[in-house]
Amino acid sequence: MQTHVKVLAWLNVVLGGMGVVFALGAMASAQWLAQVLHDVNAEFEVPLALIQVVVTVILGTIMVSSLPCLILGFGLLNFRPWARILGLLLCALLLLNFPFGTAVALYGFWVLLKPETEALFQPAGATNYAGGSRHPH
Repeated sequence: MQTHVKVLAWLNVVLGGMGVVFALGAMASAQWLAQVLHDVNAEFEVPLALIQVVVTVILGTIMVSSLPCLILGFGLLNFRPWARILGLLLCALLLLNFPFGTAVALYGFWVLLKPETEALFQPAGATNYAGGSRHPH
């Protein structure tokens, strides 16, 4: 199950990274477009300001929702005890992000709800179900 946990971790890092990059790029593009339209005709200033605010709020939300995926990826790669719980919570939210988020969420539920996976995330010093160490390196 370690391999599946690491695959899930990297999927979350990629999803989170793509969200952050997309949000930053789209935010910069929206700012540039607003400036170009303002330079063409200054009468558009109030509607453009409103468009900028709406775009900033939407893209800021995308970026803020992508950051937990990056944090989760780090936690899963390092088998942090909190990562399994965070992963289950984020999987519930990712179900709404069709189609890629939904696929990652379903895979995440399958990986994180396995008893073998639960043993990997026991606090340091704890033993797994076979009486051995938490996870071999």
